[in-house]
Amino acid sequence: MTDADRRRWDERYESLGPAPVGALEPPGFVAPHVDVFPTAGTALDLACGQGRGAVWLARRGLHVLGLDVSAVAICHARDLARRSAGGDRCQFSVFDLDNGLPAGPPVDVILCHKFRDRRLDQALIERLAPGGLLAIAAFSEVGAAPGPFRARRGELRAAFAELDLVAAGEGHGSAWLLARA
Repeated sequence: MTDADRRRWDERYESLGPAPVGALEPPGFVAPHVDVFPTAGTALDLACGQGRGAVWLARRGLHVLGLDVSAVAICHARDLARRSAGGDRCQFSVFDLDNGLPAGPPVDVILCHKFRDRRLDQALIERLAPGGLLAIAAFSEVGAAPGPFRARRGELRAAFAELDLVAAGEGHGSAWLLARA
């Protein structure tokens, strides 16, 4: 990611301020399916922003590593974890996913909300532990204008076809998928 893009993300998160503890609900696409998420194990939260998804997973009982390119977002995520029950199971790191996934062992959950980088698809599949759950949501061309960071119709299903589909949907400018290794 360019320095200009990184600064833009830092400025955006700076303008938002810290996330409130009361906002720790699962991402919208996850909410109807919380029962498929484990209550123990390990997780990665990619492009974690202020850490809401990571802390939500930690409150369920998982040990979570949240990654984001924005140092400001990671500062907010660490603060949110400190103020939250279960936050001691969170670890956050500034990381540019343009460089791929960081090395590490297989995980039980990968959460990737509102971030899409097709170059990571195979790495996501390979990083899941047997039976691990991928929860991914991205902006979509379905019901919205095309764009470089928008998934095409059916793209998530095709990209993760080797996983066992749990649920998926697309429309109104978003696409999401839950699938198991």
